[in-house]
Amino acid sequence: MSVPVLVGVAAAALAIALPVVAAAAELDASARAAGAADAAALAAADAALGWVNSEPCDIAESVANAVGADLVGCEANLETGQVRISVSVQTMFRRVTARAHAAPSVA
Repeated sequence: MSVPVLVGVAAAALAIALPVVAAAAELDASARAAGAADAAALAAADAALGWVNSEPCDIAESVANAVGADLVGCEANLETGQVRISVSVQTMFRRVTARAHAAPSVA
């Protein structure tokens, strides 16, 4: 093979690989954000119900930060134990946001 053909093949492979890598990173960040939101909401609900000795939004932030996410929003109702959490994770091109809600079961 000649050098121009090899350069063309390498350029084509790179043009195909970059979008695939970006899409995979986006899926990974989306899954990480969803998991962080779920875990942060559950931890905050435990704190709101008094099962954990901490402020709900403080513990939600520490849980989100532990997995590399940023806490964007936190609403906790201390009377009912309901919590709504929003977290975001940075990808190569943008931020991915996930939301979660946790509340005690009504039996």
